[in-house]
Amino acid sequence: MTSSPQATPESKVGRVPAADPAVAEAHFYTRRTFEADVSDVHADIEAGVADFVLVDTRSEEAWNQGHVPQAIHLPTDDIPERAEVLVDRSKLVVTYCWGPGCNGAVRAAHAFAKLGYRVKEMLGGYEYWVREGFAVEDASGVRRAPVDPLTAPGKGIACAC
Repeated sequence: MTSSPQATPESKVGRVPAADPAVAEAHFYTRRTFEADVSDVHADIEAGVADFVLVDTRSEEAWNQGHVPQAIHLPTDDIPERAEVLVDRSKLVVTYCWGPGCNGAVRAAHAFAKLGYRVKEMLGGYEYWVREGFAVEDASGVRRAPVDPLTAPGKGIACAC
């Protein structure tokens, strides 16, 4: 009895072919015009780069639980009425909300864009800010959580990606 050859399984990754490199380059560049990650935001804050305003778009209760010390608090629903007073129109706006499972930062970025602001979303939001061990502030002061090794190197150094 002879055995039949095993069929090679179809690749799930390659089922849809990759884009032409020029198309891929344009796509990934465009994505970066809409997004910044927590490590880059943190690095710019630490370096004193002042070309953006970081906006926490969560509720008052969430803000009080903890927030990025340099952020301003402007819940998404208040953006149309309060942005002009609180946010310098000449600066890039970087919005954040809870984390990857929340689209609050996207909704806030959309609200700022509708008002004519240049805007990006901080990927990972407050969750990844905390998980990477960066400082947070609440009524009791500034504190840091231990670095989550699933999000950043254990010693809290930049991943250099």
